[in-house]
Amino acid sequence: MIVGLLTLDLHIHGSHSLKEKRFVIKSLIDRIKNKFNVSVAEVDANDLWQRAVIGIALVSNETVMINKVFEQIKNLVVSIHSVELISANMELL
Repeated sequence: MIVGLLTLDLHIHGSHSLKEKRFVIKSLIDRIKNKFNVSVAEVDANDLWQRAVIGIALVSNETVMINKVFEQIKNLVVSIHSVELISANMELL
């Protein structure tokens, strides 16, 4: 069993309140959960208006599968115009 952890550090363009930020982040988290069947949560920078850190976990028996899904998730995040991917950190346990 291999556990993959992906941490995404995001900048939310045009967010001027926590309410606007949470709307964007909740929408993004729901899209990721529904499309890839992974566990997702906002894990840091909760009180900052234009920054969010999202943690994503996936369990598999193959590292290749985890790498493939995480690359697809990063591509999805990059394709969203209101969100900029600052950094992505992947760990395998």
